[in-house]
Amino acid sequence: MQNGLQLNPDKSEALFTGTATQLSAVSSLKSVSAADVDLPVADSMRVLGVTLDRRPTFDNHASAVARSCKYHARVIRRIRHLLTLDLAQTLACSLILSRSDYCNSVLHDAPSSTILKLQRVQNNAARIVLRAPRRSDVNSLLQTLHWLPVEQRIRADVQDSADVISAVSEPEHLVAHQRTQHSIVVRPTAVRDISTDIICQTIVSTAAPLTWNSLPPAVLNCD
Repeated sequence: MQNGLQLNPDKSEALFTGTATQLSAVSSLKSVSAADVDLPVADSMRVLGVTLDRRPTFDNHASAVARSCKYHARVIRRIRHLLTLDLAQTLACSLILSRSDYCNSVLHDAPSSTILKLQRVQNNAARIVLRAPRRSDVNSLLQTLHWLPVEQRIRADVQDSADVISAVSEPEHLVAHQRTQHSIVVRPTAVRDISTDIICQTIVSTAAPLTWNSLPPAVLNCD
């Protein structure tokens, strides 16, 4: 290959991603040849802890994260009566929320059904920490714990990434017309034309300017 690396056929596989029309055109392919190695085509694969699927809705990723979080939630529930509130919250944040927050920016503009899987995990964790009944109002529980809902946590992560990127450099899609010490205002015209397809909506070059432009001016211009 170009970088002088070799593929291990026993540990490598290929994945097609794209629109439904694009995927239908390659549906008959069962393997892909790369570097003189035939790689099997998979329906999904795990890369750096993120499960990628053919249609990048990341539904498989959310399901995998939810399963892992539910296991730790059951463990915390068993010993909750032995824990103080602060310790229970620390365990929930380190074992559950840290997993649901990991690489959550890939879920920007994901279908609501995908986000709901992780929101249920967070709701369950809040009830465990506060020892609340199963049918208690989850919004008040999240406010008590100062936990943002999953969708807002995703937006915050994307905006934080945009802030870091803008502070280090000025990519073409993050051109600023006003800069302060801690914030950058992105021109609305910097957002490139995109289709309604989720592939375009979830990438950082689209998500970051859109989320920045949606922030109130008071937030963007604060010290």
